[in-house]
Amino acid sequence: EVQLVESGGGLVQAGGSLRLSCAASGLSLDDYAIMWLRQVPGKEEEGVSCISSGFGTTYYSDSAKGRFTISSDNAKNTVYLHMNNLRPEDTAVYYCAVNRRPEILAQICRIGPSVFGSWGQGTQVTVSS
Repeated sequence: EVQLVESGGGLVQAGGSLRLSCAASGLSLDDYAIMWLRQVPGKEEEGVSCISSGFGTTYYSDSAKGRFTISSDNAKNTVYLHMNNLRPEDTAVYYCAVNRRPEILAQICRIGPSVFGSWGQGTQVTVSS
């Protein structure tokens, strides 16, 4: 069974940084695409970034480009999201999720969270102005 556990969220001032972690079990990162997505109450989920460690590819939403970096540590079976220059509009609950088509990473990431599953419990990120 695939299980994902997110951590690393918190309260930070605008312009600050956070590193989120997604610890995965029941899978090999090389065989999956991993997405970081976020959700604000009352709004649709938004895909932020994706990674395929097996194919060495990444994808970023327009809101994440230039500020966020996704990475993976296969030895720890963990995917990270390094977030810099945070803005109040980045405030959300952040989740990681998986898809079994890493070879088409860009396509599935453009489709968005609806094609990703096994979400974890999420980690809250709050950015104060």
